[in-house]
Amino acid sequence: MRQAIKIAKKGLSEGEVPIGAVVVYEDKVVAKGYNRRARLQLASAHAEMMAIDKACKKFHSWRLPETCELYVTLEPCPMCMGACLNARVDKVYFGAYEQKGRSLTDALAEANLLNHKTEVVGGVLEKECSALLTEFFSAMRQKQKEEKLKKKEETEI
Repeated sequence: MRQAIKIAKKGLSEGEVPIGAVVVYEDKVVAKGYNRRARLQLASAHAEMMAIDKACKKFHSWRLPETCELYVTLEPCPMCMGACLNARVDKVYFGAYEQKGRSLTDALAEANLLNHKTEVVGGVLEKECSALLTEFFSAMRQKQKEEKLKKKEETEI
């Protein structure tokens, strides 16, 4: 998970929401990804999708080897959980829990889809992962406040 946090910070440095993911095979990181939606202007450019796509390219297959695991700093959305199932990710470990109440992680992991089930473990280094997201969104809200105030001051002049 520490590698996922490290790659999330790379996304943060590029102005992205700091979410990082790594695919691990035989105790080695084989692929990394971070959120790139803003830069690429792609709805699917989530950290998990980026990491899974890179791992699939590395293994020359859309099916990952049986023991591949995904570590991600935020609970996967339904799209990313679907990609985990489709790629046959064995286990998903995530840090921060999704706060918007839209999580279907457990339901998708347990569903009888594609004859594959993915084990899910949440709350891994949760405090560190949550803090990274909280700091980002707090700074973003502060920046928006300042821009709004500046705009107001400009119109009053």
